[in-house]
Amino acid sequence: MPPQSEVGETVQAVETAFDILGEIRSRDNVTLSELADELSLAKSTVHRHLRTLNDRHCITHEDGEFELSFELLALGEAARRKRETYALAEEKVAELAAETGERAQFVVEEDGVGFCVFRATGEHAVETEPQVGSRMPLHATASGKSILAFLPDHRIQDLFEASLPEETTNTITDRESLLEELDAVREQGYAANRGEHIEGLTAFGAPVRRSDGGVVGAISISGPERRFEDTDVEREIRSRLLGTTNELELNIAHSQ
Repeated sequence: MPPQSEVGETVQAVETAFDILGEIRSRDNVTLSELADELSLAKSTVHRHLRTLNDRHCITHEDGEFELSFELLALGEAARRKRETYALAEEKVAELAAETGERAQFVVEEDGVGFCVFRATGEHAVETEPQVGSRMPLHATASGKSILAFLPDHRIQDLFEASLPEETTNTITDRESLLEELDAVREQGYAANRGEHIEGLTAFGAPVRRSDGGVVGAISISGPERRFEDTDVEREIRSRLLGTTNELELNIAHSQ
């Protein structure tokens, strides 16, 4: 988070540019008029931003419709590869997805939000969020709770100053209840998400920690709740998850 003295000291033009990029991202194709209407901006303002973004190769356009450019892919990939430990996680995520047939992902925390860095799908996986690059709430996801449980106390308190939005009817939104769950995560070494982020989806997550105890991120595996209702299946999923995170932690320790 920025220092307190910098809060509110933002550049409106930059905020507008990111609003436009976000709106383009949420659609397959979008026109200038649609952007202006959706963002409640003058067409002339949107046009100037679009022209600048196009000149900087951040967007492309054809027949009056705009799309994100692959130039942004290079920026995202640079962020994803900025730490060697992230690259080590990619292989383990792929292995876990192949072994279980489900969807696996590696998630990191940045500025109080979870980001999906790597994602792999097994033969039985369902296509739901998160996609690579997706933001996700820490309190409502298995990977997020795994990370939260091993952050320093002052970081947890800072994050809890914000509200805990209800993603589904199963989301834990009470701070005391969430703190109790984080205690359980520390004791058992993994977190569960039973329809707390996406209804009908169950996930288990485990933290990836450095030798000094700090948390690098978390690996989670998810699938339809009906498939995970079998206790033997759930036990096997958790066992493979914990084995994978342990292997990754060893790889990280010996790579430094």
